[in-house]
Amino acid sequence: MAVAAVTTEPLDRQLPMPFHPPLHTPPTKKRLPAGRPREWYVSHNRRLKAMRLAIALLDSGVYQPSSAGNHRIRTTAECLGMHPPSDTTCRMVRALIRYGR
Repeated sequence: MAVAAVTTEPLDRQLPMPFHPPLHTPPTKKRLPAGRPREWYVSHNRRLKAMRLAIALLDSGVYQPSSAGNHRIRTTAECLGMHPPSDTTCRMVRALIRYGR
């Protein structure tokens, strides 16, 4: 009926959609706090990398840790423009996929 046309707003008056950057752009980096041991920085960066890779794999349809082998994780990292992850990082990615279920 004509009621729907009267009550809806025109497209130009709707609120803009939030901007979602594409996956291939690197996230903005913040400075890490100073004064921590080097091992803390290494593990922190490893967790961030594993989280980014797990999100990218989940977005691409990999929902089972068994289907996320080292080769697939490293290929995803290459597509995202990251350095190839270590075996430890690959294990962390699989753990994140497992525990996210």
